[in-house]
Amino acid sequence: MKSFIVIVLGILVAVLLVGGAIAYTFMDELGVNMDNVDSKIKDKVSNVGSSDIVKEEVKENGQAGTGSYREVSYGDGGFRQFDSKTGELIGSSYESDQSKLNKGDFD
Repeated sequence: MKSFIVIVLGILVAVLLVGGAIAYTFMDELGVNMDNVDSKIKDKVSNVGSSDIVKEEVKENGQAGTGSYREVSYGDGGFRQFDSKTGELIGSSYESDQSKLNKGDFD
């Protein structure tokens, strides 16, 4: 009887560990744990100039199929998009940002 209880407890511990690891990965994928990235993004968007930030939101990245990005909208109608994990600029409506975007090779 004791061995049965030990086996059941072992299985429960294993399920909890695996479930916790999966939950952590899933939450990280959704951008829930973004403390460091938020400060990187705020540093990058702080040099916009006179245009105020009117909205920030995390959106799913449908184009890439997975992941998410943070979109920052400004009072002048422009926007910038940042990778949720790295904080890198991945999209912008500003002409001055176009040279900073990774264009990739589509030939």
